[in-house]
Amino acid sequence: MVNILYFGDNSPGSTSTHRANALVRLGHAVSIHNPSQAAAGQLESRWFQALHYRSGYRLLQNKVVRWVKKISTNQLKPDLVWVDSGELFGPECLKYLKSLGCPVLLYNVDDPTGKRDGRRFDSLVNAISLYDLVVVVRRETEEECIKLGAKQVMRVFRSYDEVAHNPFETEAAIPASFKSDVAFIGTWMRHERRDEFMLELINQGVPVSIWGDRWTKSPHWKSLQPVYRGGALGGRDYVAAIQGAKVCLGFLSKGNRDLHTQRSLEVPFAGGLLCAERTSEHQELYAEGVEAVFWSNVQECAEVCKTLLSNDSFREGIRLAGKQKVESLRVGNEDICRKILDEVLKNSVVIDY
Repeated sequence: MVNILYFGDNSPGSTSTHRANALVRLGHAVSIHNPSQAAAGQLESRWFQALHYRSGYRLLQNKVVRWVKKISTNQLKPDLVWVDSGELFGPECLKYLKSLGCPVLLYNVDDPTGKRDGRRFDSLVNAISLYDLVVVVRRETEEECIKLGAKQVMRVFRSYDEVAHNPFETEAAIPASFKSDVAFIGTWMRHERRDEFMLELINQGVPVSIWGDRWTKSPHWKSLQPVYRGGALGGRDYVAAIQGAKVCLGFLSKGNRDLHTQRSLEVPFAGGLLCAERTSEHQELYAEGVEAVFWSNVQECAEVCKTLLSNDSFREGIRLAGKQKVESLRVGNEDICRKILDEVLKNSVVIDY
């Protein structure tokens, strides 16, 4: 058993919490603490949150260091410190964590060395060289972290959660309110043009359903409103909407240089059929037309969706093959966390699973 001091979002539906729970399922002792509590009043303020985001959380560093010291002094001496995301942790915080006498790792699924989020990750970037292991999900981030002086960088695929995303046992168990033909579950983003894509699918006769936040802000809201099914989904509702759809759309974040996303793994595992943008990593994960379907533009996406909806046996075959494939890839949270622990602790402790 490894005693892990874990810093990350601890809200029930967050992927950070999913990873912490996976570590517990592996038999480790995990004490999870949400870094946003270091300056809760300010980070809950829309104005202050925007200020700190745009200044790389530099102005919060003294508060964060004091908070981390308080947390650590009330814990058993850790065998490992796991920092999930790490945007609030600058060099002084890392120097203190290193003084605890155990490995300190960073796990980040964002694009901290990219340009989309401006100065948001400045504190993290300045602390990169102090981590014993930096875990990232894209090749560009891996290369850029090495250039920034990271001691060791490990690239992994994103992951599904073996418990949170486990599908319902039967189709009858899925509430009717979450059943659909073609579903997209995700947030409207101003610069990603997802609304224009969805509107064109509608114009081409594809029966789409949308769940997610901020869609009312779209300039095309009046046209999209009839297919809008509700806000952001979490927990079993999220799984129900995936499993209850005949086809699940998967978009990428271009600003984040994504070639696959969390949903690339969650959708097939949760019993959905992944219909996503064609990329090298998607094609590495799944055999196209056999285990998932891909497209390069809205016209191709519309054609693929119509073909799938018109052939139940063809569609079901891909869905089942995708589920089997994603499980064989060993990209569940337990698998990924085990690999990370084996790497970061290989010279300091023997792990007994």
